[in-house]
Amino acid sequence: MEGGIVSGPVVAVFAGGVSREKEISVRSAGFVTEALMAFYPVEVFEILSEKVPSGIDANRHVVFSTLHGTFGEDGGMQGLLDAKGVHYAGSDAESSRLCMNKEDTKQRVREGGVVVPRGKFFPVDALPPVGEIVEQLGERLVVKPNGEGSSIGLQIIDGADELEKRLKLLDSGEWLVEERIEGRELTVGVLDGDAMGVVEIMPVSGRYDYESKYTSGRTRYRAPAEIPEPLSGAIREAAQTAFDCCGCRDFARVDFILGDDGAFYFLEINTLPGLTGTSLLPMSASCDGLDFKQLAKKLIMPAIERYRFSKRERRGL
Repeated sequence: MEGGIVSGPVVAVFAGGVSREKEISVRSAGFVTEALMAFYPVEVFEILSEKVPSGIDANRHVVFSTLHGTFGEDGGMQGLLDAKGVHYAGSDAESSRLCMNKEDTKQRVREGGVVVPRGKFFPVDALPPVGEIVEQLGERLVVKPNGEGSSIGLQIIDGADELEKRLKLLDSGEWLVEERIEGRELTVGVLDGDAMGVVEIMPVSGRYDYESKYTSGRTRYRAPAEIPEPLSGAIREAAQTAFDCCGCRDFARVDFILGDDGAFYFLEINTLPGLTGTSLLPMSASCDGLDFKQLAKKLIMPAIERYRFSKRERRGL
């Protein structure tokens, strides 16, 4: 195997989870496991409940979680691992909680100087007046849950009547309604704080929803995106700023939209992005010459270094 198995911890790959994105996690875990087996001993743990699986040993394991959505990306699992002293790849519990909350993330990124779409946050039991929304944001809108990933619950709205109907159908949770910016969807992988290539997402339907993300042939991509280098550099810099503002660690994927007016807008940060053969973080890495196996090794390495450092500290070295 490439490079040979190295001495060190066992990589525990977490797969599944309790959210609606379980299937995506299982697919990511398969790709990650195959890639990491070239470098490290790997064990796969299926996550079926909101707890650390039995058998995880802080003195033996470093965790690579592929869990998405609730409990996976919202700091739930990260907090439990922290409490047990288990090192893991990716952002810590505080940053994970922040980035799962779209409204709080937008506020933090806006404070960092990155432009975000105008929007309005509301709990489902305090729906804002439709007229007020339309007056502030226009009639071409996007409605989305404040704490879900993979475009779950995303709704495209045209007009006040449609908005009123959709709002009445919301039955729980916190939501965002945002101005709909027409343009090109872009995403940037960030690895160890440095932005990689800008990827353009071109859904056949014109909407990058759940089906477009995970159905073969429903979306085309350009990696790298065909945009001028000064603009690409500005978007990569904005991705790094968003990453830093939100306290992210190791890696993430930052999404933008390039408006028809030539301005670009921050959309969201994914702290545990998909890692399948058609996922966007690997595409971004490929722009920098990294194949999937090389990327997987770089994703886990910071966690392994933290593990090794803690062991040296315990030994008084």
